[in-house]
Amino acid sequence: MDERFTPEHEAFRRTVRQFVEKELAPHALEWDQAGEFPRDVFRRCGELGFFGISHDTAWGGSGLDYWYVAAFAEELARARNGGVAMSLLVQGQMATPVINELGTDEQKREFLAPALTGERIAALAMSEPDAGSDLARLRTTARRDGDDYVIQGAKTWISNGARADFLVLAVRTGGEGAPGISLVTLPTDVKGFAVSKKLQKVGHRSSDMAILYFEDCRIPARYVLGRENDGFFHIMNSFHAERLVTALYTVAVMDDLLREAIRYGRERQAFGKRLLDFQVWRHTFVDHATRVEAARQLTYQAVQLFNRKRKQKPVKEIAMAKLLTTELAQRVAYDCQQFYGGMGYVEESHVARAWRDVRMLTIGGGTSEVMKEIIAGTMAL
Repeated sequence: MDERFTPEHEAFRRTVRQFVEKELAPHALEWDQAGEFPRDVFRRCGELGFFGISHDTAWGGSGLDYWYVAAFAEELARARNGGVAMSLLVQGQMATPVINELGTDEQKREFLAPALTGERIAALAMSEPDAGSDLARLRTTARRDGDDYVIQGAKTWISNGARADFLVLAVRTGGEGAPGISLVTLPTDVKGFAVSKKLQKVGHRSSDMAILYFEDCRIPARYVLGRENDGFFHIMNSFHAERLVTALYTVAVMDDLLREAIRYGRERQAFGKRLLDFQVWRHTFVDHATRVEAARQLTYQAVQLFNRKRKQKPVKEIAMAKLLTTELAQRVAYDCQQFYGGMGYVEESHVARAWRDVRMLTIGGGTSEVMKEIIAGTMAL
């Protein structure tokens, strides 16, 4: 047990592991092939308190420290289904924290509380066809009309988008650039909202990533989160949390891939000996295990800094953790798949699905190239 995890953290980890191995992992292939997973999974996670780990206790959260979030993210890797894991992380760690931080009591009652119980599904709607990483250029507008806002535009690559009950939506309420952006909550049953289509992705196939359209969608002005035109700062802050939980999850995915490959190598015979008896593979796994451990410690350092809840987030450390873990995962998944030979190229093998799923990790939440620019900025390069 890592000393940063107390016995209480580990007890929570065991609860998550039991749920994941019993209720999620057995359906990994089935849900990927179906392109979706049951809505009831959200309700079960809500019942177990997985969405409100670090949220305000007044609205159904547990108010725990971020090491509990770390334990949850790490155990989700055992589901062996990137789409399910990402959908659940969006619900608890990407879409709802900004409501927890900025929302009025009315907003928290209407949106946050039912999201933490899993009764309502949340999505974070930021990216647009022409504004992915460059969110300062977003074009979806919210025009003030009396006591309402009227929203026009489109969003894409939105996880949980096809069946979300509400969105945390980035809109332009002011002029060009970052200063004109606001965040609002938007129920998806408003007139004028439509899911254009569910995207067919290379990986994360069980998640409902979608293109969304807004045509004269009218919402009350009280749905603005925080102050008008002050949303960009909070968007950037939400990205830090998204990147950190992605790094934690990615390290655990690599752990699982290596653990299972080594188990397979002890059992599989080729040319009269176990696969693991070939030096090329022993050295490959030693190299990967060493790098994964280094990535874990870098990520844990970022968690430690993030957990202190200072106003100044550990931007550099989080970007480094996201960059290192997600790039390393590409090589670990590739080599583990190669180790399995033909078995690594069939859908029934979890390593084949992992190879597809990890590809998204260097893109979502800020590409590797964006991470390098962030790090360069902290180094005054």
